[in-house]
Amino acid sequence: MTGDRKENADSAAPTAASSPHEPAAVTPRREWLRRLAAARRLWRAETVFVAGLAAFAVLAFFARANAYFEWDRATAVALQSLDLPGMQGLMYAVSRFGDGWRPWALSGTAVLGFYLLRRRTEMFALLLSVGGGSLLNRLMKMMIARPRPTAELVNVQREWQHESFPSGHVAFTVCFFGFLFFAAFALLPKKSLKRRVALVLTALPVLLVGLSRVYLGAHWPSDTLGAYLLSGIWLAFVVHQYRRWKARSTFHAEQAKVER
Repeated sequence: MTGDRKENADSAAPTAASSPHEPAAVTPRREWLRRLAAARRLWRAETVFVAGLAAFAVLAFFARANAYFEWDRATAVALQSLDLPGMQGLMYAVSRFGDGWRPWALSGTAVLGFYLLRRRTEMFALLLSVGGGSLLNRLMKMMIARPRPTAELVNVQREWQHESFPSGHVAFTVCFFGFLFFAAFALLPKKSLKRRVALVLTALPVLLVGLSRVYLGAHWPSDTLGAYLLSGIWLAFVVHQYRRWKARSTFHAEQAKVER
């Protein structure tokens, strides 16, 4: 009898020793705190989203009623008066990403790259970001119908075809490079050199394109501000949708685990 008890105690010992390594049970309080934190994050995101949408709506309303604002002209003249080495070449280079056939070529190349890497969720999210952003921007241009800056007011490099508000170059750059920035941040290994390089290369066009459009006389500052607001809101929606697709494995031909 004593031997049986000893044998039972010995067989139970490994179970007891392994219990610290098992995941802790989720208590009602811990689950409540997790839900509360998620609700707070959602509330903050919704607040920023609504604030950005309201700011765009106000700006669009006044842009439709005014060909330009006084601060538009003052800011554009001040920016165009800068005579820094390489300034003009840099502004031309940044704007070229949104010229003519280049947005189609850049988008197609990125989509093909994601497809070859078996990153279908990223591929469809990029298509949604660029395609939806372009359509939204075009609709806003037709609704606002704001004229472009003229040579009587600022230095204009050439005649531009479409309406001025919001800037199409800014919209494409935010939707395209902005999503690539997010993808690099989410997919590439943390603290790796390639991640840092990718983040810098995708962030610079977004930061500089608004200045370049004003410097070249293609848009007023309020045109670029409106594009940043509208395309930023759209990009936030796309990122949210991307995360839902990822959680549900909607496009499941890619790797199940995302590199971190």
